[in-house]
Amino acid sequence: MAEAKTRKTTAKKAASGKTLKVTQIGSPIGRQAYQSQTLKGLGLGKINRTRELQDSPEVRGMIRAVAHLITVEEAA
Repeated sequence: MAEAKTRKTTAKKAASGKTLKVTQIGSPIGRQAYQSQTLKGLGLGKINRTRELQDSPEVRGMIRAVAHLITVEEAA
């Protein structure tokens, strides 16, 4: 008999519609590689670049990892 394959499903969280305004204020030069990669993951790369990102646990975790290199504001 063929076994039924089950697929793990992840419950998507409803988009809250909140956004965060993230601005890079520090340089990743001389920092550990993961911090530079995290900035790139946030869409930043040069000082004073700003991005508006969806407020999610994943983005909050990335922000926490490089909090000393960025500023965060809640966008309207």
